[in-house]
Amino acid sequence: MGCAGSRDKRDETAKKIRKPKPWKHSEPITRVQLTRMRDEFWDTAPHYGGRKEIWDALRAAAEADTTLAQAIVESAGVIVQNPDLTVCYDERGAKYELPKYVLSEPANLIRDS
Repeated sequence: MGCAGSRDKRDETAKKIRKPKPWKHSEPITRVQLTRMRDEFWDTAPHYGGRKEIWDALRAAAEADTTLAQAIVESAGVIVQNPDLTVCYDERGAKYELPKYVLSEPANLIRDS
C-alpha cells in the first residue's frame, strides 16, 4: 500500500513537458550558429555538476518531440521543475538548468535562403 501512495505523489509532480514559449535571441542567428551554441552547451554542461547520464537524457529529451521527451525524462528519473525543461533535478537533488536555445529555435532564427 505504501508503494501506491508514493506513486500517486510522483504522478502529481510529473509535469507535462512542452516547448518553451517563443523567444528571441539577442540578435538574429543562423541555424549553424544555433547548432554551435547547442554543441558547446552540451559539451561543457556536465563539467558544472550533475550526473553525465542525466545530462545525456536531458539532451535526448531536448532534441526529441514532447511525447518522447516525456518518456525519456520519466525513465531517467528526472524531476521536471519547469514544464519547458529549463529547470530540472535528479533524484539526488542536483539541479540542471537548460537554456532555451537548446530546447527550441528563436523566433529570429535566420532561415537558410
